[in-house]
Amino acid sequence: MKYFIISGGSKGLGEGLAMELLDESHHLLIIARSESRELKKLAAAKACQMDFFSFDLGQTQAIPQLMAQVFGQVDEQRVEGVYLVNNAGLIEPVKRVEDCPPEMVDQHMRVNLLAPMLLSAAFIRQSRHLNTQKRILHISSGAAEFPYYGWSCYCTGKAGLEMFGRCISEEQRDQKYPVECMSVAPGIIDTAMQTTIRSSREEDFIHRQKFIDLKEGGQLIAPRVAGKKLARLLLSDAFNDGGRADIRDSY
Repeated sequence: MKYFIISGGSKGLGEGLAMELLDESHHLLIIARSESRELKKLAAAKACQMDFFSFDLGQTQAIPQLMAQVFGQVDEQRVEGVYLVNNAGLIEPVKRVEDCPPEMVDQHMRVNLLAPMLLSAAFIRQSRHLNTQKRILHISSGAAEFPYYGWSCYCTGKAGLEMFGRCISEEQRDQKYPVECMSVAPGIIDTAMQTTIRSSREEDFIHRQKFIDLKEGGQLIAPRVAGKKLARLLLSDAFNDGGRADIRDSY
């Protein structure tokens, strides 16, 4: 049995990935604030085990306890692989640095950076004795490498997450049962986050029209299409420990 822990797995890209992983030999462990009825129905139809953990990733102090509950679903006698996908994230606040409300900055960094750090740490701790394939996939962005006007929080969080992943790989290389970790930029996905971006004010995000044009030009990637590529990467030999990839390039 392969176990897949997916944060933000009930909507958008996370849901698209989860749908591609539905299989009777897989057990999905979804961490999100709300359930996906469609995903639940499809899981039942495909005889795929799935557990949902209702959780607000802004409540970072409770993450170790959450992950203990998640790993309580892992049958150590049957496990053939365990995977964590840090997918959940926020785009707001979309404003110039000096205009970002402190409470929104705090929430953004908790969800986009601190939560995946703590989820990853707990994943490593809970699975350190398991002699099986163990992988962490961070959902990153081109914003990790290129600054965007109005996206100071988002760019900073994604850049930090990528460096954190590289640190994990460095630390795990000498472990008895190491965890592999990599980051992937999934492209511009047609999700609620894109709706928020297009709804932002021009003075807060000067690239707004570009994203409107991408939507109107049909150039956004469907979550299920991106999810298929992510699923393929997660389970393939192309998984590059310590590396970074853009799924638009291959997979």
